[in-house]
Amino acid sequence: MSAPFHHIARRVAPAGTWSGQVLDSVALDFDERFRRRVVLSCEGGTLVLLDLAEARVLNDGDALVTDGGGLVLVRATAESLLEVRCHDRQRLLRIAWHLGNRHLPAEITDDCLRIRADHVIAEMLRNLGAELVPLEAPFNPEGGAYEHGRSHRHEH
Repeated sequence: MSAPFHHIARRVAPAGTWSGQVLDSVALDFDERFRRRVVLSCEGGTLVLLDLAEARVLNDGDALVTDGGGLVLVRATAESLLEVRCHDRQRLLRIAWHLGNRHLPAEITDDCLRIRADHVIAEMLRNLGAELVPLEAPFNPEGGAYEHGRSHRHEH
């Protein structure tokens, strides 16, 4: 019986640090990019067993290093997001507090916050004075203080 995958990757090379033969690429949303052990179906049909010592976030441009030395490029897929903007910094900070109080993953940019699109949260943010801009983009939220790169989630 043959293995249900073509390659095993036990190491991740961070974006910008690797070079070599790219075997295939895999496109994943943010939740799919937080992994330890999973079989990944790549865009070109390659099946890769990701088998890391501990769970970690795979970032756009990282490479999964296979046992044979080949590389699988990680690509972050676009997700439905809301860009949260305010006319003044204090209001934006207050909104950041409300999002954090709800344990919502948020991406912080120079002048706005990005969260996953959610109509209930959108209404709350509008009531707090935010301007919301819907967009499709990769989601890269801040990591939680205790989870080393992963925001808190309530699924157990």
